[in-house]
Amino acid sequence: MKRYIIILLSVMFIGAAEAREVYSLNDNWKFFFRHENTGDAARTVTLPHTWNLDALTGTRYYMQTTANYLRDLYIPSEWRDKRLFLRFFGVQNVADVFVNGEHAGEHRGGYTAFTFEITDLVRYDYDNSLHVMVSNTLENDIFPLSTEMNTYGGIYRDAELIVTDRTTITPMFYGTDGLLVNQTSVTRERVDGSITLYLSSTKDAACNVGVSLTGPDGYVVVRKSLRAKTDGKAVTIPFAIENPELWSLCDPKLYTVEAVAGSDTLRIKTGFRSIDVTAENRFHLNGRTVPVRGVTLYHDRTPVGNALRESDYDEDLQMIRDLGANALRSATAPHAPYLYDRCDELGMLVWIDFPLTQTSFLGDIAYIPSQRLKDNGRMQLYEIIAQNYNHPSVAMWGIFSLLKPRRGGDLLAYIRELNDLAKKLDPSRPTVACSNQDGDINFITDLIVWQQSLGWDKGLVSDLKIWQELLEAQWGHLKQAVCYGAGDAVGQPSDIAVRKKNRQNPRPEIWQTRFHEGYVDQLSDNTLFWGIWINNMFDFGSTRYLTSVQNAGLVSLDHKQPKDIYYLYRALWNTSSPTLHIKNKQFQHRTRTNQTVRFYSSLENPTLTINGDTVRIHNVGRCRYESDSTAMQGRSTIEVTAGDMADRTTLTIGNVLKHR
Repeated sequence: MKRYIIILLSVMFIGAAEAREVYSLNDNWKFFFRHENTGDAARTVTLPHTWNLDALTGTRYYMQTTANYLRDLYIPSEWRDKRLFLRFFGVQNVADVFVNGEHAGEHRGGYTAFTFEITDLVRYDYDNSLHVMVSNTLENDIFPLSTEMNTYGGIYRDAELIVTDRTTITPMFYGTDGLLVNQTSVTRERVDGSITLYLSSTKDAACNVGVSLTGPDGYVVVRKSLRAKTDGKAVTIPFAIENPELWSLCDPKLYTVEAVAGSDTLRIKTGFRSIDVTAENRFHLNGRTVPVRGVTLYHDRTPVGNALRESDYDEDLQMIRDLGANALRSATAPHAPYLYDRCDELGMLVWIDFPLTQTSFLGDIAYIPSQRLKDNGRMQLYEIIAQNYNHPSVAMWGIFSLLKPRRGGDLLAYIRELNDLAKKLDPSRPTVACSNQDGDINFITDLIVWQQSLGWDKGLVSDLKIWQELLEAQWGHLKQAVCYGAGDAVGQPSDIAVRKKNRQNPRPEIWQTRFHEGYVDQLSDNTLFWGIWINNMFDFGSTRYLTSVQNAGLVSLDHKQPKDIYYLYRALWNTSSPTLHIKNKQFQHRTRTNQTVRFYSSLENPTLTINGDTVRIHNVGRCRYESDSTAMQGRSTIEVTAGDMADRTTLTIGNVLKHR
């Protein structure tokens, strides 16, 4: 086994202490499906892993089934006086864990971490057997009941073994490390808060506890110690920091929190900031207005599905930041902790959804008034908030998305219960919901984000003006933002923006581009919304569509190929790096003689040439330009220049054979 983390304790005011040890369990798993009946043909896999990768390429049908993961775990005799815990950071979506044939526990929910203690189940100086039985079949008592995303199945995030002393800061508190940093008041002059520890022991009724906070400059700003009971109840230690260095988007300052309980030591990073949306609908971070520019991030990419690696998240964040976005929404449920660690370090705002969501597909039910489902929802909300509590980048907790409440049900009462629970668990962050409905459902959470699609399935984009006027007149008191996206443009080559929606004539990508351009025109300089959210950053796999892809993203499913609309928002949002991009370059063979060249530029005074001749252009919107209609024949070279930048393409005009 490979030990990948050892948290070392410096000599503190309590005295020297030994460290806990954490070992990766990602390698040497044997995998086989339950319907195979035997493990004789088991495949060796490495975590993160999903069994549905072939579904992404269309070479195998998307499978919702049950599978087995097995590996050996050697436990040395020197650990006889230790405690052992298994932690899984994500199993889609039901996991039953066995050690040496004994059931260690069950977890129901595919997007949060969970921990089981296995101290009494192992044998020492022996290869112990680990067996995880996994099902990704949708269940009526596990959220989400309705989703567009593929629930690929598998142990799709990391797994680890935690070894501690008999007295420990317990890793059993809702899948966390047992340490929460609470901020009760944050100003530029002072931070007031507390550190909450959950202690557990199999030998001591009480132990010495110490905590310290080290600032971004490396100086210790808080040191405290006390004697505390180890009965699993919360131990709360208040603190205050004078003249704090606050976390912000441009300067994401982080503090190191170190806690010692007996001989167990834990260290985490956190930051302090205030979040508020004012009555004037301004999003304030540390008292300063921040125009929120966000994108929705789903749990999928080729070729790894939902088994995202750290390098995948790094690439995604690099592209999101290159776009100029300052916020991301974790659609449906949380991502892996690594993503939020990086958002903490880079300075990105995060909205994390709870998986109470509903699609537009006929027959989908998002909620059943059963006690088992309600209990599962409460448990998942506890886990979501506790596991992401210490991240300063996390700015809001999503409660529901696109629900269609029915008369006579208790859905609204349950939403209110979840919202109250979120506020009780974390009073420092607002709650939020995404809605496309009228009615009382919009008055439960602190913030509301309207999902709008005018101009796509129905109506015109210009109808947004009327909608905004009605919204301001009737519900202007709400703390509201807007999100939008075009859901089924499939990259069809065309230079004509024709709205079509049927199986034989899908809409071309250029219609998706025009949709977004219209929204930019209608929503620019708007003071009604505290934020703008784009659905989605990337395409994602969904077998519910004919193409098996929900392709409303700014970027392709493999997260490699930006669409034209990516460059639209980059031109508008990225203020540190200029954008110059000719639209519709993928459609190089055209039949119409007269052509209009369209492009985006964040630089002033761009120049367009066709075969070396300068062509007159017009500014038709923010960062948007187009040429006069120009006659072309044969092969033409198109070039746009601005400052030191240039973008070019070629067009071939003539008869193009159509594929049957």
